[in-house]
Amino acid sequence: MMAVCRQDLSEAAVKDVFVLSYDRMRRYEGTWHMEKGLLFPSYVFLESDNEELLLEELCKTTEAEGQKNGLFPIGMEEENFLKKLCGESYHLKMSRGVIRKGNMQIMEGPLKGMENRIRRIDRHKRLARVGVIMKPDCHSIPAGLEITEKTV
Repeated sequence: MMAVCRQDLSEAAVKDVFVLSYDRMRRYEGTWHMEKGLLFPSYVFLESDNEELLLEELCKTTEAEGQKNGLFPIGMEEENFLKKLCGESYHLKMSRGVIRKGNMQIMEGPLKGMENRIRRIDRHKRLARVGVIMKPDCHSIPAGLEITEKTV
């Protein structure tokens, strides 16, 4: 899909086409392995300085292919949040933290300072669910989080 967007849309209409990914740990063959997953599996992000031209070209492209236009603009708050998490590489790296007396503290990684946004932690899968505001149907995203220590 990214190749189609790059091919069919002009450089004046779209500045960048990308997907967002994240690190996750999976255990198989007796050891833990770092893998990449897609943050939003069915989404392709288009960055543009000329929104009107982008919409015009997308409408022409989707009409020609008989597809429905499924665009969801991202607000500045969501954009800043995702840029803070993923950076210029569009990739959310693994974070590490500890739980002390029931309080979580992220020691390193992009989730540092965002403890209040973490909705759920699955210590066995080394994943956290991070709350976001994005629409229409996404309330949280997965993020790699390894809890290295827990004290009661």
